[in-house]
Amino acid sequence: MNQELWEKSVAFHGHHCPGLAIGVRASQEAIKALNVSFSEDEDVVCITENDACGVDGVQVILGCSVGKGNLLFRNRGKQAFTFFNRNSGEKIRLVLKALPEMERDEMEAFILNEPDASKIFDFKTPDYELPERARIFQSVICEECGEKTAEHMIRLENGKKVCVDCSNPYTRGF
Repeated sequence: MNQELWEKSVAFHGHHCPGLAIGVRASQEAIKALNVSFSEDEDVVCITENDACGVDGVQVILGCSVGKGNLLFRNRGKQAFTFFNRNSGEKIRLVLKALPEMERDEMEAFILNEPDASKIFDFKTPDYELPERARIFQSVICEECGEKTAEHMIRLENGKKVCVDCSNPYTRGF
C-alpha cells in the first residue's frame, strides 16, 4: 500500500473509510493488471457501477474524471469497476467479493493491505467494449428556456428545439 497515495485519496475524499479503500485498491490492481498509471488524458478509462466513496479513490489514483471523459457511470449499485487501457486494448472488471464481517477500521486495513487481491475482488472480463473518446458538441439554444444545451441533448418538439428539461417525453407509460 502506497501510504502517500492513500493520504492523498483521504484528503480528496474528506475522510478515510472502507469504501474509499475499495476504490484505491481496485485502482492499484488495475495498474498491475493493465500496466497503466495516472491518466493525464483518456488513456485509462474507468466505468464504475456505483456512485459511492470508492469512485473518489479511482479519481485520485488513476486520474479518471467525469470532466475529462474517462470516468463513466453505469450505476448498478455494485462495488464493481471496469478499467480499460486505451493504448493496449486490455480491460478488466473488478468486483468486490462478500468479505467477512469486521470492524470498520479492520475492514479498511484488510482491503488496503491483504497481499492476495483475489480475497478481495473477483477479476473478470467485462462483457462490453471500450467506449468512444469524449466528443465535443456544438451548443444549441433551447427555444423554451433560452439556455445553451449540447446538441445531442436537444429534442425537436412541435417544430422547436428544446432541452431535455423543457421537453415533454412521449413514453405511453413504459
